[in-house]
Amino acid sequence: MADSLKNTSDDLFLYEHIARTIEKSIQKGALQVGDKLDSVRMLSQKMDVSMSTVYNAYYELEAKGLIESRPRSGYYVKFIPNHELRAPDFRNHTVDVQEITNREIIDEVIQQSITDDYLELSTAVPAPELLPLKKIKRSIQAAYRNDPENGIRYEHHRGNPGLRRLISKQAISWNRTFHEDDIIVTAGCMEALSVSLRAVTSPGDTVVIESPTYYGLFQLLDSMNLNVIEIPGRPDEGINPDRLAEVLKENEVQAVVLIPNFNNPLGSCIPDEAKQQIVDLVAQHEIPLIEDDIYGELFYGDHRPKTCKTYDEEGWVIYCSSFSKTLAPGYRIGWCIPGRFNKDVYYQKYINSVSGPTITQKTIAHFLENGRYDLHLKRLRKALHIQCLKYSKAITDSFPDSTRITQPKGGFVLWIELDEHINAVELYRKAMKQHISISPGHIFSTGDRYQHFIRISFGKPYSENVDQGLKELGNLIKTL
Repeated sequence: MADSLKNTSDDLFLYEHIARTIEKSIQKGALQVGDKLDSVRMLSQKMDVSMSTVYNAYYELEAKGLIESRPRSGYYVKFIPNHELRAPDFRNHTVDVQEITNREIIDEVIQQSITDDYLELSTAVPAPELLPLKKIKRSIQAAYRNDPENGIRYEHHRGNPGLRRLISKQAISWNRTFHEDDIIVTAGCMEALSVSLRAVTSPGDTVVIESPTYYGLFQLLDSMNLNVIEIPGRPDEGINPDRLAEVLKENEVQAVVLIPNFNNPLGSCIPDEAKQQIVDLVAQHEIPLIEDDIYGELFYGDHRPKTCKTYDEEGWVIYCSSFSKTLAPGYRIGWCIPGRFNKDVYYQKYINSVSGPTITQKTIAHFLENGRYDLHLKRLRKALHIQCLKYSKAITDSFPDSTRITQPKGGFVLWIELDEHINAVELYRKAMKQHISISPGHIFSTGDRYQHFIRISFGKPYSENVDQGLKELGNLIKTL
């Protein structure tokens, strides 16, 4: 059994390597639904590993819903998501300056009251049971115990120095290093985006974004009286650098805002080569790129995707992120790395909120130092990947056959395309009456695009309640 506990060079256990090899074979079609896998004994002999290692690999694949064990028969391939989302039709997507005209439906969705008896599939946030609550509680106690003033004093305007030092270490995973003074702690990623935009734009300016994108960004842009140019993204690789180059050449643009890693709601991840091209473009035009990397740590593959900031040699990228999607949503601890705009962003942060709460910053700092954050992330990524596959299977089984869904490689949202005759807002309102909360596609663009799309979050562990809710939602769609 010793080999099942052995770490490999990339810090994966041997059984995980075996599981991922089989998973890739399933994804590429080498193994198809109904195919029988080698027996545990046979595979252990083929790979020269213990039977317990093979059992662990098969157990992981079972947990993801990819294979099933049949009594007295063996293991079989169970499910492959086969309703892949079609890419947006670029020909029908006008790329020009737009006003934000859908603010009413965005406000309706945000202000809708959701109580405990609702099936919450709309909010992109991990469920509490996926988070290390006991360890966070110990960090809270330690933060109070180690501070003689119990967190009463104003925190440093840039954020707790210890927290900033620990955040700087996180950047090592995407091949960059920073000094603590390069980092500004904010009230979540939204404040990081807000102070960054306010530092580099003025009312009436034009900002380029990817489409579809997070609806909270539209509220922010609208409040700042900024114009928007949307560039359609592809479900697999996101925004096309060549298309961005055309837009920057033909328009006067003051900033670009992107979610390069696991875009919300599309789930796309811009390839590293394309990220390099994008960074080169903004540097050439001397336009700041505000990078929202809030989902970057939630990858399902072998390695964390790089960031645009990885390739930023001249400081034109303002990097933004937070712990809201990985550790403590309610603590509202985010940060930005503003590059050449450090002083301007710092000034906006100061006049906006002076400084952040002391005790929550010290709590997160203590957890990062003592709570084995990397181990937590590994467990969280595994849980989300399993949930992604289970939700995808339930949607495939319960929704109309014409439904198309994304196959994200990270994050925790699914972007779903329904028949063109279905109005997502109407579906949203009918679902709310049945105490099922979803997000209509209208809110992820400036106007009336994505009318037959919805977003579903799989941050909630799969359960009988979720299964029944998705079946009810599928039946409701079939009546429209």
